[in-house]
Amino acid sequence: MRRTLIILLACLLLPLPPASAQLFLPGRNKALQKENERLKHRLDSLNSLLDSLRSASDTVIPVVPEEGNNVPSEAPEPMDYTPEVTDSLLALWYRSNFGRQDSMPAIDMDSAHLSSSVSDSVMMNRLSALNPYFTLPFNDVVKNYMIVYSERRGAAMKQAMGLSSYYFPIFEEVFCKYGIPLELKYLAVVESMLKPTATSRAGAKGIWQFMYKTARSYGLTIDSYIDERMDVEKSTDAAARYLKSLYNMLGDWPLAVSAYNCGAGNVNKAIRRAGGSRDFWSVYPYLPKETRGYLPAFVGVMYAFAYSSDYGLDPAAVGMPAQIDTFQVHRNLHFKQISEVVGIPYEELKYLNPQYYNDIIPGSSGTHAVTVPYSWSAAWLAAEPDSLYSHNAKLYLSDQVLKDISEGKAAGDGGSSRICYTVKSGDTLSYIARRYRVSVSQLKAWNHLRSDRLSIGQKIYIH
Repeated sequence: MRRTLIILLACLLLPLPPASAQLFLPGRNKALQKENERLKHRLDSLNSLLDSLRSASDTVIPVVPEEGNNVPSEAPEPMDYTPEVTDSLLALWYRSNFGRQDSMPAIDMDSAHLSSSVSDSVMMNRLSALNPYFTLPFNDVVKNYMIVYSERRGAAMKQAMGLSSYYFPIFEEVFCKYGIPLELKYLAVVESMLKPTATSRAGAKGIWQFMYKTARSYGLTIDSYIDERMDVEKSTDAAARYLKSLYNMLGDWPLAVSAYNCGAGNVNKAIRRAGGSRDFWSVYPYLPKETRGYLPAFVGVMYAFAYSSDYGLDPAAVGMPAQIDTFQVHRNLHFKQISEVVGIPYEELKYLNPQYYNDIIPGSSGTHAVTVPYSWSAAWLAAEPDSLYSHNAKLYLSDQVLKDISEGKAAGDGGSSRICYTVKSGDTLSYIARRYRVSVSQLKAWNHLRSDRLSIGQKIYIH
């Protein structure tokens, strides 16, 4: 981020040709005027980009930076918006808006005093009217998060609300299956702003932000072809089981919610330090600092969703298909084979199936599902299975391609490659760094690691 800002500032400081120069270059006035207009347009664009980067650094929670609506001054040339073109444009829009997880500097919400045009009494009454499965207290910390999510993060919340119409029904169906409160669906907003490809600096991934070890312990597959942390349905099922087990251990939903963020061990340690009390606000001062705001943030999100109309938070059009269909794949199949034979836009296949990060559905190792827009279901059924699986198979599924993947060479990295090392008993980051002649700090950066601790079976990538 800092390097990007420096580059942009340097570009912004480049002087424009002085207007007086036109007086000394007769016959070139028109050319200079055009050049001035071009440079002015470039300057305006850089200023706009710089403003968007600044807005990303003024936030409190990991969400998409706020952006205004850029309305063109002139209407674009008319074009035929066929279903294929519309699907492709929606896919590109979705990937540009939800393809990354932004990190922001933290604000001390314990000491901050955020102001709102809505009175405390109104906010308190609104919160109590939610009538959730468990008590939601109102205090200065909770109030700050209510203000942040309902008033300070408008664009990001509108996008999350737009995505919620697609993801919340999936969450609710799974939560009903396991008998846990439906309100817990808002945790996914706190975790990832409902972005299936979100990745934290600590290495947590997916819409429910599972760490590697926890994901594996709850049955999610992570290998050279697939990372089920980014499979919305399977990761939601794992999240529901994890939350239920935390509640069974701690006997209190606010504590279980906190444990989802920092682990049951840290919450039990905080309970002991609080003299055995299981009241969340008694335990609150003893929780890890980064976890204290987790439950208040959850309350803030729930409040913002419930009273979105009072704050002008209308769900954004996020480009997700209104209906989807799922097909089972029993042999290796590349997204480009599907795109070229069935016609589904390649980009749309990628964002609907982010768990297959090498663009290959590994059906040969077991049956796997692929999600497609319902509008393409008939085309899929019409395609001959043999022609689908054999189409350009020597190009997309060659022995060399599969060998590169098994050896950890990344697909789609612009020609660069990476080695995937599987951690064994006794391995340390120092040992792996020496073996591959890189530094420990590089390993941490490439793998989003905060500590030196490794788990047996963990994948470490070396670029």
